[in-house]
Amino acid sequence: MYRGQVPRTAPPAVRAALIESAAAMLAAREPVTLRAVAARAGTSTMAVYTHFGGMPGLWGAVRQEGFVRLAARLERVAATDDPVRDLAALGAAYAANALEHPALYRVMFDAAADLADPEAASRTFTMLEDAATRAVDAGRFDPGDARDLATRFWVSGHGVLMLVVTGVLPVEALDAHSPALAVALFRAAGDDPVRCAESVRAGWDRTE
Repeated sequence: MYRGQVPRTAPPAVRAALIESAAAMLAAREPVTLRAVAARAGTSTMAVYTHFGGMPGLWGAVRQEGFVRLAARLERVAATDDPVRDLAALGAAYAANALEHPALYRVMFDAAADLADPEAASRTFTMLEDAATRAVDAGRFDPGDARDLATRFWVSGHGVLMLVVTGVLPVEALDAHSPALAVALFRAAGDDPVRCAESVRAGWDRTE
């Protein structure tokens, strides 16, 4: 290998550095060229081919990494005997992950880049669906399609988060509006108003 092709960062860190750099550049709407992303990561252009096979592979890896980190964050939410609380806690964990990795979060939902493991994205949604199903089974929500309910919960939370991570709304808007949206959605699904508010309040903790 030529001297100019030796990465300036340790090999195990090169892949992560390239992913982080590409995500940050995309979020900032900077031109993401092979040379630019390699320079930002402190490595060589050859590293992009070594780790990803080229730029298309890097795009997919950026999206994939977003879902890998999200899944790891959601898996830390322990199930309790209150499925509505658990659903709210998953929403809070989802929000915490987005705030911790805003550049990755903004890239995750660009379906133009293929995922090497599409099931990784499905697994994160399945966690929401499972909690909604438990709430239906427990009699908290009316019998119906738990998947539709989980979808509405995700869509409402995602909408607020995108406005926050893009700077349209301040981060304080997240805690001001997301729990209220969850309560409204869960009450519409049949939950008792008082019990619903208590469960959401107990579950909405982004530091958990």
